[in-house]
Amino acid sequence: MPKSLLTILKAGVLTQPGVCPDLPDDANGLPTVTGQPCEGAACGKCVESCPTQAITVVEKTVALDRGRCIGCGACLEVCPSGTLVRDCSTAVAVRTRRGLVLSNEPEPAEEELPRELAFLRSLNVREVSTGDGASDQEAIASTNSIFDVARYGIHFVASPRFADALLVSGPVGRAMHDPLRRCYDAMAEPKLVIALGASAISGGVFSGGYAEANGVGSILPVDCFIPGDPPHPWSIIHGLLLTMGRL
Repeated sequence: MPKSLLTILKAGVLTQPGVCPDLPDDANGLPTVTGQPCEGAACGKCVESCPTQAITVVEKTVALDRGRCIGCGACLEVCPSGTLVRDCSTAVAVRTRRGLVLSNEPEPAEEELPRELAFLRSLNVREVSTGDGASDQEAIASTNSIFDVARYGIHFVASPRFADALLVSGPVGRAMHDPLRRCYDAMAEPKLVIALGASAISGGVFSGGYAEANGVGSILPVDCFIPGDPPHPWSIIHGLLLTMGRL
């Protein structure tokens, strides 16, 4: 502890400038889909390697659902064509569930419009954890002096009665359905819901089980989805700013 304190005193603590810089070379990112030709169903190695069924292949069309992806990188190790590659971006949050599905041959679809809710100046956030300690720790990290989410007018509050947004982490098992609804009902209008991490978006590795842990979308309307398992603090900040209408 004395050595750590001395290091901080000598080097100082520098808040990272800008918004959502790319990840360093030694950090893992989420996979993304490129336009490289895929061997398709004849290969299927990526589908077999994925533990959460986040990848589907129909003929030579690959679809990657980042809402189910836990970022294990198994698909990147077995993809022979370079259709799936590492994404260094931390700006991965989206406003619609459909926006999390990436494909090498995207099909035109009806536009899914998010709700028009803007909190341009400030946002009070109440986090509710339903069982994802890693995502909770990254949310805490977003408040430290390096990332400093408060400089954007974003503050975490203890009560839903003072909150504009509900930040939900974890797969939302059956035992948390009613408590989460009560927390949401205690918030004043207008109010937002943000799904933090793959577990909160889809249930992740827990989806489809007896606990009905299939994410927050089956319980409440979701205004922003932040993929990752867990998401990077910059990805969390990106999602919060996106929800506020500042990006």
